[in-house]
Amino acid sequence: MRETRNGLSMIAAALALGAALAACSTPSTRSALPQAQRDKIALDLSTLDDRGLRGPPNGLRAMSYEFCIPANERYAAEVERIDPTVELMRGSRGRIGCTKNQYLCVGQTGQPGYRQVLERLVGLDYTSRIVESTFE
Repeated sequence: MRETRNGLSMIAAALALGAALAACSTPSTRSALPQAQRDKIALDLSTLDDRGLRGPPNGLRAMSYEFCIPANERYAAEVERIDPTVELMRGSRGRIGCTKNQYLCVGQTGQPGYRQVLERLVGLDYTSRIVESTFE
């Protein structure tokens, strides 16, 4: 009886540990985003390391991305709070093709929690997609 109780305690402890580890997993290992929001991120994030950098060891660099938001200062302030790297380019179309009624936003992945930042940005009703910015 004692061995059975100890065996059950070990199983319960293992299950509790597994649940705790699953709860701590990051969005890079599991994404709670709906497919429609994941589809808004038109970036190849698989090329980035945990710091949001890519390239050879002696030439790592962040990926730049761009997206459009309605030309509204409230939306601009919200995006700037979410993404501290974002630069607003009022009046610029960018490669993504913002309209005259939109602001171009350019950000970078080289920041802590860059995946969470991107997920928060695509979670906004007024963002339709985020693409790589190549500055050509």
